[in-house]
Amino acid sequence: MGRYGKTLDRVRRGVDIAMIFASLMALAWPMLIEPLERQDAGLWAWSLGIAVVVAIGAAVAKATERWPLAQYAPVSAAVVMAGVRTQLGDTGPELIWLILIVTGIILVRQFLGSHTNEGLMRDLTRQRAILARQAFRDPLTGLGNRAMFMDHAKDALDDADETSTAVILFDLDGFKGINDTYGHAAGDELLKITAERLNANVRANDTVSRLGGDEFVVLLPRLADDQTADTVATRILRDLQQPVAVDDLVLTARASAGISIARGAERDVDSLLREADEALYHAKDDGKGVVRRFDPARFAEVAQRRRDESDLRRALAECQFEVHYQPIVDLDGEHTVGVEALVRWRHPIRGLLAPGDFIDLTESLGLMHNLGLWVLREACVQAVQWQREHPGFKLNVNLSATQLASPELTDEIRTVLTDTGMPADLLVLELTESAALTDLTESARVLDSLKSLGVRIALDDFGTGFSSLSHLGALPVDVVKIDKSFVQAMQESTANGSVAEAVLHIARTFNLSPVAEGVEDEAQAAMLRELACTQAQGYHFAKPMPAAELTGLLSRQTTIVLQRR
Repeated sequence: MGRYGKTLDRVRRGVDIAMIFASLMALAWPMLIEPLERQDAGLWAWSLGIAVVVAIGAAVAKATERWPLAQYAPVSAAVVMAGVRTQLGDTGPELIWLILIVTGIILVRQFLGSHTNEGLMRDLTRQRAILARQAFRDPLTGLGNRAMFMDHAKDALDDADETSTAVILFDLDGFKGINDTYGHAAGDELLKITAERLNANVRANDTVSRLGGDEFVVLLPRLADDQTADTVATRILRDLQQPVAVDDLVLTARASAGISIARGAERDVDSLLREADEALYHAKDDGKGVVRRFDPARFAEVAQRRRDESDLRRALAECQFEVHYQPIVDLDGEHTVGVEALVRWRHPIRGLLAPGDFIDLTESLGLMHNLGLWVLREACVQAVQWQREHPGFKLNVNLSATQLASPELTDEIRTVLTDTGMPADLLVLELTESAALTDLTESARVLDSLKSLGVRIALDDFGTGFSSLSHLGALPVDVVKIDKSFVQAMQESTANGSVAEAVLHIARTFNLSPVAEGVEDEAQAAMLRELACTQAQGYHFAKPMPAAELTGLLSRQTTIVLQRR
């Protein structure tokens, strides 16, 4: 409320109090005038009456702070009393003057109240205007805010008829870096300039709003041609790329844009905005600084990936994974001497999934380290049980590149060996050439640390890595696993057979134990025997199987060996 209104309010309060006391005086007047007419102690009795009136008046004035209508109780009582005394013919000039005074005060009170109300209404109107602006306007840029956009977009869709409505979502690329480097004042100026350039590139009936942060949205209603949205978005991006001067700095507001379009009134605002946001995500993913329209097929792909991510996190939390084991056999007699532990996902809907269906996603989510450690522990617990019946039984477990990069890897494996009772010399840790050769020096250091535990190291997919042979001597490796592509190509030509033979020769040169992977038939197994390869694995011998099935296989093999004796 303004200063004038506050002054009127104080005067009105004073008049209210005067009205209360005047009314009480009118009520008490007969009792006050009687002592003055007597000679004995009249002044003392009159003073006491006045004191009572003052006390009651103060009490009523205090009560009006909580119950405003209380101020009218003395006035009502005075009016009633005046009426009664008039009816009885007991109206003196003093009472008439008091009633006139009360009536005058009431009139003044009403006059002041009306003026106070007028001032209050003006203040309320001003406050409503300010609140309305705050409700629909962004205070920094002066653009509409999310509330205005949603309101205008709903009206545009309701009024679309057979025309199209486009929503273009813009996001400044690298804006956080500008704030962090040059400060928020420079960032705010850049946002204001961005708002000006957006406004300069749209029609009068289009809506430009700031949704928050560095995200803006443009609403294009009643479009006859959908291509107009692409043209407007491209023009805005080109305009935003022009350098701007902010104080002593020259900045560029490079942006990305996502477009969604609805025909007629078939869509709602939320779905349009959600699709524009998805298109903007694709624009960012495609290198930024570009425009992308909402693509339902691409959206379905991303949505499926998000579902897969959610399923994978739930699978880890609910232990939906299991370990299967593929036998590694001695080619001289084809009996199982060890296994490779391979993880499987028992998906509640899709069934049993092989690693190729989820390992890459697990890596991208940063979950591979935890999953790999879980597989190692599970496999070690199981291998110890097999080793009680089959001494010397080896366990191969894969290490991911993520695990290899972990500084805690050696300590974690030491803990697993201690907790499970797994003999270190019977554990073979496999890693691919690509993982080992990413950083040869660091890989050698980590592998040396693992070797200090007593475990053995195997190089998987041997022969496929870039410059793997020239670097083989730098890595503390015990076993090489010949890639299945060399094994399966041995029957195709003499040259391909020579590749497998060369790989075996190199393994022996470095005093490494070779294991051939991907053996699919007896012919391949026979050729490997001729090349003096001692161990192999593949579907020709057995597919990966659950622990219970492998236990049965080992029992049958043991029975056969005993029968041969």
